[in-house]
Amino acid sequence: MLQGKKIILGITGSIAAYKACYIIRGLIKQGAEVQVVITPAGKEFITPITLSALTSKPVISDFFAQRDGTWNSHVDLGLWADAMVIAPASASTIGKMANGIADNMLITTYLSAKAPVFVAPAMDLDMFAHPSTQKNIETLRSYGNHIIEPGTGELASHLVGKGRMEEPEHIIRVLDEFFSATDELKGRKIVITAGPTYEKIDPVRFIGNYSSGKMGFALAEECARRGAEVTLIAGPVQLDTHHSRIRRVDVETAHEMYEAACRDFVQADAAILCAAVADFRPESVADQKIKREKEDEYVLHLRSTEDIAATLGQLKQPAQKLVGFALETNDEQQNAEGKLERKKLDFIVLNSLKDSGAGFRHNTNKISIIDRQGRVDYPLKSKQEVAQDIVTHLVAVLSNDAS
Repeated sequence: MLQGKKIILGITGSIAAYKACYIIRGLIKQGAEVQVVITPAGKEFITPITLSALTSKPVISDFFAQRDGTWNSHVDLGLWADAMVIAPASASTIGKMANGIADNMLITTYLSAKAPVFVAPAMDLDMFAHPSTQKNIETLRSYGNHIIEPGTGELASHLVGKGRMEEPEHIIRVLDEFFSATDELKGRKIVITAGPTYEKIDPVRFIGNYSSGKMGFALAEECARRGAEVTLIAGPVQLDTHHSRIRRVDVETAHEMYEAACRDFVQADAAILCAAVADFRPESVADQKIKREKEDEYVLHLRSTEDIAATLGQLKQPAQKLVGFALETNDEQQNAEGKLERKKLDFIVLNSLKDSGAGFRHNTNKISIIDRQGRVDYPLKSKQEVAQDIVTHLVAVLSNDAS
């Protein structure tokens, strides 16, 4: 979503100034237009000719471009931009921004900017931790600036970091998230479960399934993209989250997922239960690896795990919404409708292992959405596109309830 965006990149006097080259390359690769404004101290760390070669624009540093009286208008520049990014932002520049000390082109441009401003602090730990620096950062936040927290890549509500500048790819990601976000789920809290659960038999064996977690992770990213604050409760999977509005809670067993879901659903507007939770777990877990004996059989006694969907259905308040999944091999419609009613779901996402390209281990899925108004069938799509369809349906359900 950075295609065609006009970005001012402010560079200050920091050893991290060289990373600005990677920020420029990443922004331009995504289709943005970049104008560099650099402080006098910044030119001591990186040369304007390098930056100009990357942006194909003259670098702005001084109020007057030439000795003939030509001048750079900080007002026009501030109006031109869709966003201003100051990375790296030194302690000195942050102090000047917080207190309106307009003694260079970068600060005057900042004071004139109408676009959102993103600040990536960069300094040593002692300078970053000093009360005056922290006070200045909090002042910038109170002005509505977005502080990109060092070391996390998140738009943070609290500054906890080591003072180093956030990595360029994370800064670009924050910008991309900002421009790609919609307000459909702004202010909403969504709980999503994803992946399998593992139920231990002994220290090296477990009962599990083939769930990759891809569908649940795609749902989390899509909800966050639309403005929601997402809690993703993930079983043991080899996947990473990307959006800064996703809070990940890693679990292993059905019981751990049950406890996390019950805890977080209380404050949520909706929950999407996409995880493939084990229905049974061993009645007892061996302390040591079970050895093969002479007998031909080994009997494993199982007991039921907690039913997360049923429990949340009982806990659900009138304004809360609950979405379930049904992966079926037979009697798909009947089984899905039964689950919809028994567990007090608002709608259920049905997919069948009979459909090629659907279910576990695939990057695609083929679903039907069933609610009390009927059934909508969708063609085979990527799991990202399927996530869009599911979240669009959830948005409609939440909107109808609000009206």
